[in-house]
Amino acid sequence: MRKIKQSFFIIVLLLLCSKSALADHLEKISSACDLKTLDGKPALALQELKGKVVYMDFWASWCPPCVKSFPFLNQLESDMKEHGLHVIGVNLDEKVKDAEEFLTKHPAHFSIVADPAKTCAKVLEVMAMPTSFIIDKKGNIRHVHQGFRPGETEELRALLAQLVMENP
Repeated sequence: MRKIKQSFFIIVLLLLCSKSALADHLEKISSACDLKTLDGKPALALQELKGKVVYMDFWASWCPPCVKSFPFLNQLESDMKEHGLHVIGVNLDEKVKDAEEFLTKHPAHFSIVADPAKTCAKVLEVMAMPTSFIIDKKGNIRHVHQGFRPGETEELRALLAQLVMENP
């Protein structure tokens, strides 16, 4: 019985620590990320988006699932922008020209930035393309989603709808 109580205490402690580790994550990410526009100018600092729900999607021109994800991201931006959602596509291509050609074929109706030094991708340990981070109004990462499969879009939409309704 004592071991069960100890195990329960450890689990609760780990859950509390993991919650606090995510707290203010946007501030840590923002300070570590040196995001640029595709033409090399400084982009909006992520910390400035506190108070909005952020869908941050890391993508590259060579990624077939990224092609499929752009219509979904465009629709999210269109449907939920008025409710406080901000969609950001973070490009990880080596050459800006590759990203620009991709965007000519697959236009984005949401913010596009680049992570030329891949600092942001390293800090967030991006391992697959695309990888999306859903960040709540307080700046906490609430969900990480790797890859893109159309069958998962409703689950993502439901989570986003829940987050935009939360009070900060």
